[in-house]
Amino acid sequence: MGQQQLLLIVLGVIIVGIAVAVGIQMFASSAAQANFDAVVADIQKISSDAQGWYRKPTSLGGGGRTFATITLTAIGAPSSNTNGSYSITGTPSATTFTVQGIGVEDGDGDGTNVTVSLAVYADSTGSLTVTSR
Repeated sequence: MGQQQLLLIVLGVIIVGIAVAVGIQMFASSAAQANFDAVVADIQKISSDAQGWYRKPTSLGGGGRTFATITLTAIGAPSSNTNGSYSITGTPSATTFTVQGIGVEDGDGDGTNVTVSLAVYADSTGSLTVTSR
């Protein structure tokens, strides 16, 4: 082979290597974003279920217009699924509580997985708090 052909082969291998590296990076970024979106969706579902539970009378298995005794089990929400794990943080009061979700992906590479919190009120939710993305 001539030197020109060897140079083209080496150049082709370098270009393919760079393309593979960029593809892997794009996949990892996309997976982290998808996990973030899934955790947010799960937290919003939990908050919606909790608001329904809040309005239901205690005689029917609800909260009786208080969040003080709320648990994930009480509203039928899982503590974990394929997207991440969920918990009620702090001590729920009569009018509010905070739900936290920790995903399975570490999107920003800081060693902490996707972490999102949401304050839930009787008739609304607070803004999403993203601790780690």
